[in-house]
Amino acid sequence: MNRMLPIAFIALLLSAPAFGQSVDSQGARQLSEDLSRYVGKQALDKGILKVSVEGGAYKIVFDFKALAGTLPDQKLLKFDFAPYALLVKPRSDGTWDVSMDLSQSASFAFNGPQGLQSTQFSIKDGKGSGVYDPNLAAFTSGTSSMAGMTMASQDAKQHMEISADAGTATMAATKAANGGVDFTMSQKISNFVEAIKFDDPESGLKFPVTIKSPELSVEANGKGVQAKPLLNLLAFAVANENEATLKANQAQLKSLLLAALPVWERIDGTYGFKDFAVESPVGTFGAAQLSTAFGMDGVAQSGTLGYGIKASGLTVPQQLLPSWSMALLPTDIDLNVGGANIDLDSMAKKAIEAFDLNKNPPLSAEFGEQLKTDFMAKTPKVVIGHSTIKNKDTEIALEGEMTFPSEKPEANVTGRRRLRQDRRRPAGSGEIGTRSGAVRACGPDGERVRQDLDGRPYGMGHQRQAGRFGHCQWRHAEAGRSCRGRQH
Repeated sequence: MNRMLPIAFIALLLSAPAFGQSVDSQGARQLSEDLSRYVGKQALDKGILKVSVEGGAYKIVFDFKALAGTLPDQKLLKFDFAPYALLVKPRSDGTWDVSMDLSQSASFAFNGPQGLQSTQFSIKDGKGSGVYDPNLAAFTSGTSSMAGMTMASQDAKQHMEISADAGTATMAATKAANGGVDFTMSQKISNFVEAIKFDDPESGLKFPVTIKSPELSVEANGKGVQAKPLLNLLAFAVANENEATLKANQAQLKSLLLAALPVWERIDGTYGFKDFAVESPVGTFGAAQLSTAFGMDGVAQSGTLGYGIKASGLTVPQQLLPSWSMALLPTDIDLNVGGANIDLDSMAKKAIEAFDLNKNPPLSAEFGEQLKTDFMAKTPKVVIGHSTIKNKDTEIALEGEMTFPSEKPEANVTGRRRLRQDRRRPAGSGEIGTRSGAVRACGPDGERVRQDLDGRPYGMGHQRQAGRFGHCQWRHAEAGRSCRGRQH
C-alpha cells in the first residue's frame, strides 16, 4: 500500500482540469501555481517541488532531502532519499495520465528518545500509473507493481527486517451517489517475511520472532469520501499558517469544516495472510488463514464501527503442551466486536460552532463535559457480534452488547456451546448437544441477575436460577450434580 502513497499525494494536488492543454513552459508555470495552493510557495522556492516539461508531459519532482532540510529541530544524522518523479499528461476530457517510477533505495538515521534509530529500505522495479480526475480529487483507475522490497530498522531495543517478493496493487474511484467519492483498493504481496529481534536490557527481554506468509492481501473500500472538501481544508491551512491570519479567518475555517462532514460515509478494510506462521524459540505457531477486518462509519448521528479477527487451521508447537491437551485447543476462531449508536455528528457540529481560536482553550472544560453528557444520552454501546471458537469436538458461540446507563456498564450476552457426538450415545447417531445461556449483568454492586439455560442435550434437564451478581448455578438433572460459575 505504501507504493501508492507518492502517486496519491502528488495527484491529489493536480486540482486543475487538464482539458487537453498544450504541454509547454507556460503550462508548467501554471501547474506550479496550482500546486503551490496545497504545498505553499516555499516548497517551490526551496526546490522541494519542481515542475518542468519532459517530452509531451510535465515532470513533477518531489525532493524529500530538500524537505528534510527545512524541518526545525534537526536531529537527523543521515538522510539519503532519492527524489520521486511523476510524469503527468493532460487528457482531452480534463483528466490527467499519471505515471511514476517507484524504485527507491533510501536510508536515514536520527537521535530519538531512546538513542540512535536507523532505517534502510529499497523497492526493486517499482512502477505505477493511473488516470486522475481533478473534479473527483481521486484516481478513476490506478495500478502499481514491484519485483520486491526490503526494509531494516534498528533502535536500542529491537532490530527488524522485512522483505517481500513481487507485489501488485490496483485502485479505482467513481463519483458517489450522495456526493464525494466511492473507492476500492486491492493489493497482493508474495512471500512476506518480518523478522524481529527483541533485546531490551532494562526488562531483560531478549528473543527473536519471525512472521511469514507466502501471500499477504489487502482490500479496502470507501463510500462518500469528501476528497474535494478535504483538499479545500488543506489549501486553507497552507494559506493561513500564520496564527493571526488563522484567527481572523476562523469563520471560513468553520464553514470548510462543516462542508467536509461526514468526511466519509463508510470505510472498510481487511488484511489477509495465507499459511501464516510465527517462528519463535519455543516453536512455530500457525494458521492456514488469518485475517483482520475493520470498518467505520463517518461522522454520523448513529454511527457504527467494527473490528474482527478470523483464523482457521490454528496450530501450536506440540512440545509446548501435553499431548492429551492438544485436542482441546481451538482450531478456528471468528471474533467480532464493535460499537453502535455513536453520535459523532452532533458532537462535531456543536464543537465547530462553539470553538473560538481567540480563547485559550478554544473550547471550555464545561463545554467538554456537556458534550460528553449529550454523547452518552444517545446510548452508545459496545457490540459483540456473532463470535465463535471451535475445535474438532466443540463450538462455542457468543454475542451480545454492553450499554452504560448512569455511566455504569450493563451487559446482555448470549452464549451457546455445541457438542459433537456424545460418547455415551451409540456411535453414528450424529446427534449434536447444545447449551445456551442469556446473562444480564447489571453491575458490581449486588444487583439481581438471571441466567437462563435452555436446550437439553442428551435428555439432561435444567433449572433456572436468579441470584446475586457474580454467581450462577445450574444443575445437571441426569448426572445428579451441580456446577457453579462466576461471571466477571
